[in-house]
Amino acid sequence: MKEQLAIEQAAAWLRDADGLLVTAGAGIGVDSGLPDFRGNEGLWRAYPALGAAQIGFPAIANPASFLEDPLLAWGFYGHRLKLYREVVPHAGFAILQRWAQRMPHGAFVRTSNVDGQFQRAGFAEQAVAECHGSIHHLQCASPCCSRIWPATEFEPQVDEQACRLVGRLPRCPDCGGIARPNVLMFYDAAWLSRRTDAQEARLQRWIDSARRMVTVELGAGTALPTIRRFSERHGPRVIRINVREPQIDPAKGIGIQGGALETLVALDHALDQADGAHKR
Repeated sequence: MKEQLAIEQAAAWLRDADGLLVTAGAGIGVDSGLPDFRGNEGLWRAYPALGAAQIGFPAIANPASFLEDPLLAWGFYGHRLKLYREVVPHAGFAILQRWAQRMPHGAFVRTSNVDGQFQRAGFAEQAVAECHGSIHHLQCASPCCSRIWPATEFEPQVDEQACRLVGRLPRCPDCGGIARPNVLMFYDAAWLSRRTDAQEARLQRWIDSARRMVTVELGAGTALPTIRRFSERHGPRVIRINVREPQIDPAKGIGIQGGALETLVALDHALDQADGAHKR
C-alpha cells in the first residue's frame, strides 16, 4: 500500500512538472545487462583474472595502472568500452524520454556513469552531464596537454581471460604517450575535467530555467553518494528509485524500492491512468 501511494504521488509530480531532471548511478544499467561493480566480488566475477591477482577496483580504476601496466589497464577499460558500444539500453530510457516530451523544458541528465548509455538511448549530447567523465573520450595519461578527443577510432582487441589488451595501445596525438579514458578514477590528479565542466554549466543553466522541476533518481547508492546528494539539493520533488537503498528525507522527496525498469514501467502505467482520469 505504501509503495502504491508513493507511485501515485510520483505520477502526480510528473504530470505537473515543466522539466525532468534525471539523475543516475550504476543501478540504471543493470536491466540492460551491464555489470554493477559493487565491491570487489562483482568486479572479480566479471574479470576473473583480476580476482586471481587480487587486484581490486581502486587499483585497476586508477591512473597509475596506465603507467605501470597499460596492457592490463586497457584490458579492463577496453573490454568495458567494447561492451558499452554493443549493449542495448533497456526500455526505461524510452519511458524517460516520453515523459520529457510532455514537459516544456524537456529533460536533462546528470549521471556518474561513464558508459554513454543515455546518449546511446537517444538523449541529446547537449542534455547530458557526466560528472565522472566518459569512457568514449580519451586524454593523454601524463597528461601533456588539455586535449580530449573521441575514442571512435580505437577498436580494442582484448584477451578476456587474461584481461589484457592484445592490440595496439591508443596514443596521445601530441606527445605519442599512452592515452587513457577521460574518466575520473581513484586518486586521479591527472583527469582533465574541461568537457565535464562545460556539461555541468549547461546543466545549471537548464535547472535555472525550470520552475516546477521533478527529479527522477535511478540506481544511485550510498557507497559513493555524489548523485544522491545532488538529487537532494534539487528537491523537494525527488523520486528516488533504488533496489537496496530507497530511503530519503520526506522533506526532499519519496523513495520507491525496486529496479529501474520495473519501477519506471509501474510509474508510466500510473501516469497513463492519471491522464485517463483527467480526460474523463
